[in-house]
Amino acid sequence: MNVYYYRLLLPNGRVKSGIAQLSVEHDSSARLWLEKTFEATVVHLQKLPGWLAETQRSLAHLFSPNIRPPELAGMLRDMAVMTSSGIPVLEALRAVSQEVGTGRASNAARIARNLLDELDAGAGMSEAFNRYPDTFPETVRNLIMIGDETGSMDHMLSEAADHVERVARMSADTRQALIYPGFVFTAIFAAGGFWIYYVIPNLTSLFKQMNADLPPLTIAVIAFSEWFTGNIVGVLVGMAATGFVLWVTWRYSRAFRRRVHYLLHRLPIARTIMKSGGLAFLTEYLSLLIKAGVDMVSSLKVMERAMRDEYYRERVVAIRQVLERGDRVSSAMRQVGGFPPMMVRMISVGEDTGTLDRQLARLSDEYSLRLQRLITNLSEVIKPLVVLLAGGMFVLLIVALLLPVYDLVKQAMSGPQF
Repeated sequence: MNVYYYRLLLPNGRVKSGIAQLSVEHDSSARLWLEKTFEATVVHLQKLPGWLAETQRSLAHLFSPNIRPPELAGMLRDMAVMTSSGIPVLEALRAVSQEVGTGRASNAARIARNLLDELDAGAGMSEAFNRYPDTFPETVRNLIMIGDETGSMDHMLSEAADHVERVARMSADTRQALIYPGFVFTAIFAAGGFWIYYVIPNLTSLFKQMNADLPPLTIAVIAFSEWFTGNIVGVLVGMAATGFVLWVTWRYSRAFRRRVHYLLHRLPIARTIMKSGGLAFLTEYLSLLIKAGVDMVSSLKVMERAMRDEYYRERVVAIRQVLERGDRVSSAMRQVGGFPPMMVRMISVGEDTGTLDRQLARLSDEYSLRLQRLITNLSEVIKPLVVLLAGGMFVLLIVALLLPVYDLVKQAMSGPQF
């Protein structure tokens, strides 16, 4: 996938410029694609450097994502229904490309048109899907390739839709535990910022006018407020820069992701979430690929690229290396370590009875159910802890600021009367 800056001379004499992300290997192919798509003459074509192209793709994906998982699952399911009823896959794509949502073409329609353009240019079905890795997960692209080669496209499209929905459901369950504390912490920081930036400076002026004798806690809070208000621009810029650096590091540094994942696998609560989520993803992917007819070594190679948890990714690599020496999956899991005995035993039974895909599917359902229960219980535990933290913060502000005000009022009321 390359990114080009182009300038085109349109038939009406106007000049059009822009940036295009194209799945081509040579600049000449990009030139031909632009001239065919816009029916114009390419005046200038420049391939952007790799780092700049990657930045452009990252920002485009951040601010304008291709398609959400529910939309992708719906698109694949619509195509599966049409192809299962005898409609050719090209006609199914054309039908999807004509869908309209909220007065304009839907994301699924836009992607379907892109696929049709690739097919019209001579690409095969699986090749067309492979040219959009940011849109279609690798597992989906492998299923499309299998359906294209075996003539079972309707079945593979249905399996891909189910897979996208299950993965999206597991991701949503994991994020669910963060919604409530995230909302509460946002409200806490907003209220704290209002106090620090507006309320405390006004109270500080009052304390100075009254020559109040302030306790150390109040002096510390006032000093922090003065520092924050005097450096608010630098603080906000620093926070934004830190967030951006962390995002870039997380996205491009595998070593950083590995350290974070290994840390999360050691923390008490995070360890249980990471274990249940990681094993659910692993067994879900393997079950789907093996059921589709992909051999175990090839399935593990797909898992190496699809697995986001670096802790389990390294174990998948180690298992594949053991398998390539002729050993069994269950034996490789015992050697590598990091997998529950129940999982290893069920996979061993599946290998002995030829039901490995069904055993993996049972494990996926079990770990998905455990993840749902864990998230539900964790949400109930987090709520009182968040409320306690919020209450502690406001008690601190009351003790530091309102008690000196109360002392001033009491002194004024007990002063000499005229």
